[in-house]
Amino acid sequence: MAPPSAISPERASNGDTIPSAIATHEPGISESRAKVQMPKFPEPPKFTDKYAERDYLKGRLAAAFRIFGKNGYDEGVAGHITLRDPVQPNTFWVNPLGVAFSLITKSDLIQVDHDGNIIDGGEVRLLNAAAFMIHGAVHKNRPDVLCAAHSHSIYGRAFCSLGRNLDMITQDSCSFHDDLALYQSFNGIVLAEKEGKDIATCLGKKKAALLQNHGLLTVGETIEAAVFWFISLEKCCQAQLAADAAAGGRGHETVKIHDDDAAFTYKTIGTPHAGWFSAKPLFDVIEKECGNEFLQ
Repeated sequence: MAPPSAISPERASNGDTIPSAIATHEPGISESRAKVQMPKFPEPPKFTDKYAERDYLKGRLAAAFRIFGKNGYDEGVAGHITLRDPVQPNTFWVNPLGVAFSLITKSDLIQVDHDGNIIDGGEVRLLNAAAFMIHGAVHKNRPDVLCAAHSHSIYGRAFCSLGRNLDMITQDSCSFHDDLALYQSFNGIVLAEKEGKDIATCLGKKKAALLQNHGLLTVGETIEAAVFWFISLEKCCQAQLAADAAAGGRGHETVKIHDDDAAFTYKTIGTPHAGWFSAKPLFDVIEKECGNEFLQ
């Protein structure tokens, strides 16, 4: 069906107002004719062997770091993406501290339990304490989350300095309609267990959070969704910073999307499956560019 604001009233021959069957976004096309048969989208792969699933997911996590590196989301040793282990769900895999995103391979990843102990992984077994505090709390608080991503991206941290939530000003921002938390605290590098728990509590059941004076945090039922939500949120922050500056310079405000329309759009582009499928081109490109190197 058409979004709430896409249908305008019509006048009957007797002058009465009747609901229109014309979607104003497609002049002259009735709502029934505007409907198309959507293709059946592929689904994430399913595994009966948990060890085979682990091996596949570690490869996808390594690819995710390559994507973050390509997008410039690395700065020094900051930033981390974690994967809940399918064999031992009370543990997760993460990047070792000090290894560049753009060089990470599957064998570099380290496995950490919820007490912060490194129990398996590559040669570099250095754990980012902030990664453990934030991601450990998120994975513990959200059994549905397979992957969590956090980094100090430029536009994300710039927007997070404003201490406000995202406006629904673009179609893409509707992916985060009522699904974006705002963590309004900053106590330095997250080295305390309490702040990690506070961030996880603030995130709640949402898929992303703006960490004030810090940066973006996204989660997903798949690695691909968590990665795509991060990239999309970063671009939404960039778009709003530019739009607010342009509008302010002219003495105006940005035009906000109506709440009903934002909710309608969210149902198409803000779902877990939409996030997974939207990331497919990103992973396809990085596989083409890197070959099998990250799978080593």
